Amino acid sequence: MASLHPFYNWTHDLKEEDTKHPVLFIGHGSPMNGIEDNEFSRTWTKFGNEIPKPKAVLVISAHWLTSGTHITAMENPRTIHDFGGFPQALFDVEYPAKGSTELAKETANLIHTTNVGLDHDWGLDHGTWTVVRHMYPNADIPVLQLSIDYNKPPQYHFDLAKQLKALRKKGVLIIGSGNMVHNLRMVAWDKLQEPEFGFDWAIEMNAIFKEKIGNRDFQSLIDYEKLNTAAKLAIPTPDHYYPLLYSIALQDDKDEVSFFNDKAVGGSLTMTSVKLG
Repeated sequence: MASLHPFYNWTHDLKEEDTKHPVLFIGHGSPMNGIEDNEFSRTWTKFGNEIPKPKAVLVISAHWLTSGTHITAMENPRTIHDFGGFPQALFDVEYPAKGSTELAKETANLIHTTNVGLDHDWGLDHGTWTVVRHMYPNADIPVLQLSIDYNKPPQYHFDLAKQLKALRKKGVLIIGSGNMVHNLRMVAWDKLQEPEFGFDWAIEMNAIFKEKIGNRDFQSLIDYEKLNTAAKLAIPTPDHYYPLLYSIALQDDKDEVSFFNDKAVGGSLTMTSVKLG
């Protein structure tokens, strides 16, 4: 039976390592980044080559919003093309990474603040595969997604994420995938090709978020709506922001913080990403 289920027992062999895997928050931006060779996708490829190869990847994507918390638990997650109006080449992409029922169960058992459902229907949405396919193009690492309970407040997500810390010492790369500043209603479509064009409020909030992350001022990031009026423009809805809270919640005191892809796009979006550890 073991030969029929190559990942069935793999989590039992995941012993704690001497070093922790880093945690990433990645601004994933347009789905087109999944097939384009640009400065953002090249950086993702670079990280895939530089970070020690993980035994699995767990992604918290802005595009899986649910009632309750769920984790993908199928052995062969489908590639989800959850967008419209893009070239056929983007819809043709398949990212055939395996999943892991056992890692899904282990992760669910780490979380004590809520019951985590084992999902067999979702798969890998574009918040996941557009990034991970550049990092691990051979699709030879199991990839899972953890959903975002959209009925819950920021503090809930931060507290839930802290319970996943044990995975860092078991070779699991955890990625929050969203955008630090994300207001699609205010995109300057005529400025998309203008390098690093950002509205004043977007640049201001991006800088504030970076400062708070660097200073480990987690509570201010959790209570982001209280920062200033610009925060409400930067985050009109929290779907793309919540993945950041999952990433920073996993930070330890000794983790170094670095930023990459730190650029504005179209005035009201930033690709700013964070490496912790």
